[in-house]
Amino acid sequence: MAVPIAVLDCDLLLYGRGHRTLDRFKLEDVTDEYLVSTYGFPRQFICYLVDLLGATLSRPTQRSRAISPETQILAALGFYTSGSFQTRMGDAIGISQASMSRCVANVTEALVERASQFIHFPKDEATVQTLKDDFYGLAGMPGVLGVVDCTHVAIKAPNAEDLSYVNRKGLHSLNCLMVCDSRGVLLSAETHWPGSLPDCTVLEQAALTSQFETDLHKDGWLLGDSSFLLRTWLLTPLHIPETPAEYRYNMAHSATLSVIERTLRTIRSRFRCLDGSKGTLQYSPEKSSHIILACCVLHNISLQHGLDVWSAPATGHMEQSEEEYEQMESVDSEACRVRQELLLTHFS
Repeated sequence: MAVPIAVLDCDLLLYGRGHRTLDRFKLEDVTDEYLVSTYGFPRQFICYLVDLLGATLSRPTQRSRAISPETQILAALGFYTSGSFQTRMGDAIGISQASMSRCVANVTEALVERASQFIHFPKDEATVQTLKDDFYGLAGMPGVLGVVDCTHVAIKAPNAEDLSYVNRKGLHSLNCLMVCDSRGVLLSAETHWPGSLPDCTVLEQAALTSQFETDLHKDGWLLGDSSFLLRTWLLTPLHIPETPAEYRYNMAHSATLSVIERTLRTIRSRFRCLDGSKGTLQYSPEKSSHIILACCVLHNISLQHGLDVWSAPATGHMEQSEEEYEQMESVDSEACRVRQELLLTHFS
């Protein structure tokens, strides 16, 4: 008598005695095209993740010892790239929806543990100079270390009394602060901020601000849009440009800043769990924040492996900018001096 596959997915096997793994799916049994279309990534990339995370995912804990690292990673990639547990991924790798959920939790935490390994500003002078040169090559804006913006990701309501996650559209969300380089590699990702906070407040309270105000990056600056305040280390556009130099500055600023806008769109395009097309993330704010950060880590690993993430097709369900911001006026005279000096030396 045939044993139904549902029996193989039960908790008796998942949490039972011994250290057997449930290897119902083999990478070598399918084509590269199938892996990319179903899980969003090619074989070489998936094998790298197995090597990177395998030891962590193989730990003989009460909740993860029965499913192989390879299967856990495929389940998580299936969720990140499709935004749903109700897909053909579960059937393809032979695990239940509940088991997929546990796999996503395991892989997410393993990636979050390694976030600082893959998301960080360069420290050596040669790499920092290359960073500036690459940005300068885009539109002639000197001294740029990164471009910064915020993006909202919808989550389920934490509880009826917590309004801190309700954004200006009346939806529950996390407001995520991101910085990237000229290629779209993320240099900073803070994914835990409540959706009620405007972008300028997020930046004010962010670790990123502390990092720059300690003069760690005193020889350059970030670029941000007008939802942020002008600072000595964060250059914003001029509200009403009047001179040719001011127009040239704004044009170079806008062309350079477009990199972060494009990067955020393509992260959502590749990781459909973030784009809202399958509904909100059905987790607590903390777990949702970790899922977003895990996707950011995968984004950077993709670029390190030469995957052109900007070629990912648009999904047709992209978040519009949450901030209907007013022009922020800076009261920092030193910041105004820095921007004016840049106008005179590079754009006049």
